Amino acid sequence: MTPPADATTAGRARTPIDRIGATVLNELVQSIVTGEYAPGDLLPPESVISVQFGVSRTVIRETMKRLQEKGMVTVAQGRGTHVNPSTSWNVLDPSVLTAMIENDSTLGVLDDLSVVRGALEAAMAASAARTVDDDARTRLRENLEAMHAHVDDSAAFREADVQFHLAVMELADNGLAENIARVLIAHAVGSDRFTGVDPAHAFELTLAEHTAILEAISAGDAEAARLAMSEHILGSWSRRRLPSKKRS
Repeated sequence: MTPPADATTAGRARTPIDRIGATVLNELVQSIVTGEYAPGDLLPPESVISVQFGVSRTVIRETMKRLQEKGMVTVAQGRGTHVNPSTSWNVLDPSVLTAMIENDSTLGVLDDLSVVRGALEAAMAASAARTVDDDARTRLRENLEAMHAHVDDSAAFREADVQFHLAVMELADNGLAENIARVLIAHAVGSDRFTGVDPAHAFELTLAEHTAILEAISAGDAEAARLAMSEHILGSWSRRRLPSKKRS
């Protein structure tokens, strides 16, 4: 996968200034996501933030540029830096998405993520069914067999589960959809809120749903593959979703 947008560029060692700037950036991303700075708010001047974090104004200037690149603020010469509404944020940016998930008390972000992921992967499953061949059938069968083999090992089973989904994405040959879905998966699976609590026989249910996906793709039935993938992703999330406050 492509490195996160705020990662150090290849071939250049990360300096202390980079690390300090990254810390300040993450703190400000958190402050915006949690509403400490609400949409429309004017951020404090560079001089104030510089003192607050104990860093140079050059670091703060660079941080503001990075926040603007993430769509979180608008920097207007002579008018200061205003916080943008969440609809303007680049929610596929790793630090933005991670902060949103970490502070998702209602689980609304993860609900939305599951809907988007379900739609993307359902479309990719349908595409895979339209172009399926013997090699694709074999690959998916091997991925499903790996899940069966690790049903008593939670970590290995989950990894095999992810690999099955990645195989379907690659067979769909839709680079943009695959890239978005990979980002959503990568930054959700590390969250305890996303993992939730598995109900009884969770792995058996997951295996049955993956089998239905495999059978639909193998049969070349695009609509059945779409439906099976959508039902699996949304159903799996619904089963393990933790209780939460109602979303306002």
